Amino acid sequence: MARIAGVNIPTGKRVVIALQYIHGIGAKFAQEIVEKNNIPAERRVHELTDAEVMGIRETIDRDYQVEGDLRREVSMNIKRLMDLGCYRGLRHRRNLPVRGQRTHTNARTRKGPAKAIAGKKK
Repeated sequence: MARIAGVNIPTGKRVVIALQYIHGIGAKFAQEIVEKNNIPAERRVHELTDAEVMGIRETIDRDYQVEGDLRREVSMNIKRLMDLGCYRGLRHRRNLPVRGQRTHTNARTRKGPAKAIAGKKK
């Protein structure tokens, strides 16, 4: 089990896929990391040498913001919007959709289960 950026990545999968288990690394960044370290695309995690694993670790530490640091930055950005009192911050504070979606119907994921309104039946 290889441990990169504090995450145990699965050993049976290809390196490009396994790197995506790290928060902040998607398909594009995983491909970039593999290319920077000259690792063949079909190589699996359990086939990596210690030097290759160290190279991947160093590349991620040097070039990418992942896991705890990324989560902290995102939460600080949201907190900043809420403290400013801007429209997006108010939507976050009220736990409503932030990006202009319709809320008259839909938005149940963000708003939670529907609450019955007394005296509404007619």
